[in-house]
Amino acid sequence: MRKSKPENKPRSEPNFVIYFDGVCNLCNRFVDLLIRIDHRRCLRYAPLQGETARLRGLHHFAAEDPTSIVVVDGPSEVHTESDAVLQIFSRLGGIWSAFLLPARLIPKCFRDKIYRVIAQNRYGLFGRRNTCRLPTSSERELFLP
Repeated sequence: MRKSKPENKPRSEPNFVIYFDGVCNLCNRFVDLLIRIDHRRCLRYAPLQGETARLRGLHHFAAEDPTSIVVVDGPSEVHTESDAVLQIFSRLGGIWSAFLLPARLIPKCFRDKIYRVIAQNRYGLFGRRNTCRLPTSSERELFLP
């Protein structure tokens, strides 16, 4: 019996993508954490400085913008600031979603204020890189350009 060759389909953009500041040490550490705890490999990542972010029209989220993490869920749903972080942990499920209820009890204006204070001071507190991170060979499939 003859085996059929697998089709070479073009790689489509995943439905849930985390866009992060690729030169921010805090953002890169957060991505490292997510890669370690995402055992289902349901998260995908792209630097805000990359081609995918530019093509998606996310270039207005500059590296100096406090919105250092942007989550795109599906074709048009965009989450920023504390809502982006909550969406990420919601997607992970399990024990990681346990803090969602208490976090959502905090009014969004307060959550976002805390997020902005950290985001605006992230380079001073955690430093920055000269270039965006390069994924390791085992991480490559998780990253979009």
